[in-house]
Amino acid sequence: MNAQNPLLARWDAPSDLPPFASVKTEHYQPAFDVALREHDAEIAAIVDNPEPPTFENTIDALELAGQTLNRIGGVFWNLTGTDSTEELRAVERDLSPVLARHFAAISLNPGLFARVAALYEKRETLALTGEQARLLELTYKSFIRTGARLEGADRARYAEIAERLASLEMEFAQNVLADENDYLLELDEADLAGVPEDVKASAAQTARERNASLPYAMTLSRSVVEPFLGHAHRRDRREELFNAWIARGEHDGATDNRGLTAEILALRDERAKMLGYTTFAAYKLEPTMAGKPEAALDLLDKVWKPARAKAGEERQALQTVADAEGANFRIAAHDWRYYAEKLRLSAYAIDQSELSGYFQLEKMIEAAFYCAERLFGLQFAPRPDLPVYHPDVRVFEVLDRDGRHLAMFLGDYFARPGKRSGAWMSNFRGQKKLGGEVRPIIVNVMNFAKPAPDRPTLLSLTDVATLFHEFGHALHGMLSDVAYPSMSGTATPTDFVELPSQLYEHWALRPEVLEKFAIHHETGAAIPQDLIDRVIAARNFNQGFGTVEFCGSAFVDFLLHSRAAPPRDVVAAENGILRDIGMPSEIVARHRTPHFSHIFAGDSYAAGYYSYLWSEALDADGFAAFEETGDIFNPEVAQRLHDYVYSAGNQRDPNEAYALFRGRKPEFDALLRKKGLA
Repeated sequence: MNAQNPLLARWDAPSDLPPFASVKTEHYQPAFDVALREHDAEIAAIVDNPEPPTFENTIDALELAGQTLNRIGGVFWNLTGTDSTEELRAVERDLSPVLARHFAAISLNPGLFARVAALYEKRETLALTGEQARLLELTYKSFIRTGARLEGADRARYAEIAERLASLEMEFAQNVLADENDYLLELDEADLAGVPEDVKASAAQTARERNASLPYAMTLSRSVVEPFLGHAHRRDRREELFNAWIARGEHDGATDNRGLTAEILALRDERAKMLGYTTFAAYKLEPTMAGKPEAALDLLDKVWKPARAKAGEERQALQTVADAEGANFRIAAHDWRYYAEKLRLSAYAIDQSELSGYFQLEKMIEAAFYCAERLFGLQFAPRPDLPVYHPDVRVFEVLDRDGRHLAMFLGDYFARPGKRSGAWMSNFRGQKKLGGEVRPIIVNVMNFAKPAPDRPTLLSLTDVATLFHEFGHALHGMLSDVAYPSMSGTATPTDFVELPSQLYEHWALRPEVLEKFAIHHETGAAIPQDLIDRVIAARNFNQGFGTVEFCGSAFVDFLLHSRAAPPRDVVAAENGILRDIGMPSEIVARHRTPHFSHIFAGDSYAAGYYSYLWSEALDADGFAAFEETGDIFNPEVAQRLHDYVYSAGNQRDPNEAYALFRGRKPEFDALLRKKGLA
């Protein structure tokens, strides 16, 4: 089987992209079996080495171990997110506990930890470079944080918890995907009164693809739900779609996530306490920029009060609009976006459906590339000759300012069945120098509504921000220039990793960019200056709503993971938290716990959803460095941004990295000024 398994074959240069067309579901399990055995042998060779531990025979060797496993995993985990099938999900269910058991065995290996600890204890005598010293510290602390000091029954229990959590988190993600895939709201022409033509065209395309009995159909993809909620005149249809959207994972049946969330929280709490922490939040924040739960909570509190006050003003303004139209009701959560669009039109003469005509997907991709060229000298060459995992995916070879190969970039922009919701950046291969230069293969995944073949893809301002956001993450991966794979690219604390992405959003709506790339899809005319002025004037419109919606989820995440005893009824606990902070009844938290994949489909952002807000404070302060020069592409500032943020991975403490870029510590008041909440 190995000789015929494309996952185990050599992948051809120069792109080194996987041979996607040759990979079948049945190839994954045997390929993982081979890779796991190989990784076990590599770890055993480190542990059994008769030579005293050195940086090279222990830390370097650990960094180089598992390359086959990483390569195969890069293909598998990317495709389970973008093109999942029931067969692939079955493999995922089998693999998740096996992989958790494998990595727990490594972190709990006493011989391996003894070698790492011996080096750490004499680190001052090893004459290490700054990057090596940072890696040794991170490696040692990672072993501590994953149970290396536990003994006896605690070690066995830790491994059990790791295995069980992997299965629960995978099941949570699969349940959310199933709810999103299975839902279809069929509509007729009258139901779509007020809805923009591009959204109608997408709904018609969905109806055809899903063999609906009515001419239009809506899924639960955010890229179609939000425009429908903002424009559909039929209040009952808005309510129906909204209620389905917020109820993913919260219902009786096979895909009910409520019990899973309770067990996940309980196991995380047990694990944190085994390691000596009072709560999971305390455990999770230790290696972050915030450092302690109190710092993250202080930021949330600082933003929450003015945001809630602003949302109250917005609510009253929307109610006034509704009352003027003769509405005999108090606006509800499914009304907010609808009346906000009416108010935006009357206050700023901005019609989102008209505005989207200037934001074509192809032009916005060009705009993102243009900014990367101006800032970092990058060039993007289309490579339609290279293999892709789906016909919608496009490939670019990324070159540096001297024309040298830097990375491969894949763009996967459209929603489809089998793709999980949201938007993200990932990689098929990370960057490293150890053992030979390896350049990254990066992918951006979106869920924009795919139009009919004869129509362009038109984006909302939110979609444009999302595209730039994820491309900022992509640049963080593509520009990485570090020696060690575990510190490359986006392998940084979550409250720093969102800085490159959120900072990049600032360029999306700058006049210098809009006048070049915001081109009307029918007339070919550039966006008028007066419309640019109105867009900029309205940049903080509905900011109270957006901030409250986000902070509601951030508080829920943080406080659920901060309890002395985890709740048995997570939805009841969620509702209690929202009640205690004074969540307006007309606003629903951005992510309800039964579908809060950021924190329950894995623990990367668990007790860390606040990170977006923390990084937003950094990005507001960071972009000011360009504004202060009068040039948003200032080459000196861009060079510092490249050297200390985008290319630096995790080779230095993120607080130090930011100070080197900015010349000082961040000023968090910049966040309130950016949001218009100061």
